[in-house]
This record gives sequence, C-alpha cells and structure tokens, in this order.
Amino acid sequence: MPKRKFRHKVELISGRAGLMRHPNRELIALGVRQPWAELILRGIKTIEVRSQGTRVRGPIYLYSPKRPAEMAAARAAAEKFEVDFESLAYGRLVGVVEIVDSRDCRARDAEAACVPSELLRGRVGWGLANPQRLETPLEPRFLPYGVWFYPFRRRHGASR
Repeated sequence: MPKRKFRHKVELISGRAGLMRHPNRELIALGVRQPWAELILRGIKTIEVRSQGTRVRGPIYLYSPKRPAEMAAARAAAEKFEVDFESLAYGRLVGVVEIVDSRDCRARDAEAACVPSELLRGRVGWGLANPQRLETPLEPRFLPYGVWFYPFRRRHGASR
C-alpha cells in the first residue's frame, strides 16, 4: 500500500485499520445524528439502520449533524444508556468507525441497532466495528451534501 502524505497533523488514533492521521483527506464521512453517533462511539450501537445497503467497507469518519435525532427511539436509547444530549458534539466529526457488513435487518438486530424491532422491517443494517473517538471533534472544511461526503476535500477531488 503506498504511503499517503497529509497536510495537517492534528491527531493520531490507532485501531484495526492501523495508525491514522487526522484530518484525513481520503476518509469519507457519514452523518449520524446524536445520540446514535455517541452510542456508536461507545461500542453499544453496532448496527446502523438505513433504507439502502452500502458497498463501502473500511474506516469512515462519523459526522454528528447540528440537530439531534427526534424519534422516540433515540430518546429512549439515550435514557437507557445515560447519554446527556447537552454534552454531545454537534456539527463535528466525532470519530472513526469501520463498516464491515451490509445486509437486511432481522428482528434480532434490535439490541445492536438500539431500536425496537418493528423499526427494522424493510431496512438494511450496516455492521460497524472498531469505533475510535477523536480526542477533539473536528470541524469539516466542506459540509455534507448527501449521505456520504468528504469533509476535507471537494467532492471531485479539488484541493482548494
């Protein structure tokens, strides 16, 4: 694997993916509202529930949008795991997690997804592993423009 050069040296974290420097221009980010992002970083939520599958595998940035999740299941999960909404980071990259799988959800995935099983019908679960919290949440240079976005480079690779 070729060595990559990084312009910024903010933080190093290690995980199964190896030692990474942050910010990392090559990592794509996924927006996950709070408290879900916090539960992923704690290793409690290991399945992200989505309407479509993904072919993306490996490490990605976890972006926490500026607004929290509004569904009742989010509030229930936050209460169950003692997550304080006021102390969470919003509008920042909060960590790195690996996507290891994508498959149709099953009722037994409810605990790993931190939602009631009825919310899993017709949905796809993205398997998550090796969450790593960034010591200091990072502000993305470029804001989200869809499900996936590159926080430190333009969509088509421009470096300005």
